[in-house]
Amino acid sequence: MAFFIFCLLGGTNAYKDLMDHFHHVSTAFLELGKNYQEVIEDITMRMGGGMAKFINKEIETIDDYEEYCHYVAGLAGLGLSKLFHASGKEDLAPDSLPNAVGLFLQKTNIIRDYLEDINEVPKCRMFWPRQIWSKYVNKLEDLKFEENSVKAVQCLNDMITNALSHVEDCLVCLSTLRDPAILRSCAIPQIMAVGTLTMCYNNAEVFRGAVKMRRGLSAKVFDQTRTMEDVYGAFFHFSSILKSKVDNNDPNATNTLKRIESIMKTCRDYSGTLSKRNKPNYIPTLIIIFFIVVAILLAYLSAKRP
Repeated sequence: MAFFIFCLLGGTNAYKDLMDHFHHVSTAFLELGKNYQEVIEDITMRMGGGMAKFINKEIETIDDYEEYCHYVAGLAGLGLSKLFHASGKEDLAPDSLPNAVGLFLQKTNIIRDYLEDINEVPKCRMFWPRQIWSKYVNKLEDLKFEENSVKAVQCLNDMITNALSHVEDCLVCLSTLRDPAILRSCAIPQIMAVGTLTMCYNNAEVFRGAVKMRRGLSAKVFDQTRTMEDVYGAFFHFSSILKSKVDNNDPNATNTLKRIESIMKTCRDYSGTLSKRNKPNYIPTLIIIFFIVVAILLAYLSAKRP
């Protein structure tokens, strides 16, 4: 209620915009079938109650972190799963799977948006759990100072390792989807998330400014994600890059590598094309070399003509 009053009295930015135009939301909601309305009512009520719990509660432990992410994103995953089921296009997945999908996305956003959140005015937003960051610095905001770069990156890698724990459940959840459009809509954000974590890993720029995937790479993900085979291939690709970035001197290196290798094994085991994709393909290279030689020869002969 306090949030609602705050928005009505002015609020800021997107919050005010939402409340000023909320009649569009309610109109669209009332046009939905009763089965869809019931899912949305249930999820939003649980989500609102859970988020309210954290208004005056800091995220101290990893359990707090899991609970917070469940309320703000895991429940959204559950809601989508129920909506897909209500449409008749998908089977209802066990709650743990769509919850993992939501947690992976939310944790990625929390990691990537550290600087934006910590610099928020009038009061910073702190979503990194004290149980993790207190191993490296005395205060969460200390991570952004250059003199703490080494510890900051170690803390960042710890957070990313924690997020990777959800990937295998995400892949299982995606693999249960039958409708191609639903698969794409769910898979693309997951691929973007693992790509973002790959860019953030071992990268002090997270504490200096925004770290985002290049537009060209994002466009490639959108264009090439069609089937579950594509999803396995993308996760394997980004996991391979992530693995190459792990510093054996990092305090979490062993655990990080263990999780990455487990993800890569899952992708290999369930994808029939990865083994072929990983084999060196010499034929295109030979063709390119052939045309280069022909071009050089033609240029040489042309130069020799009187």
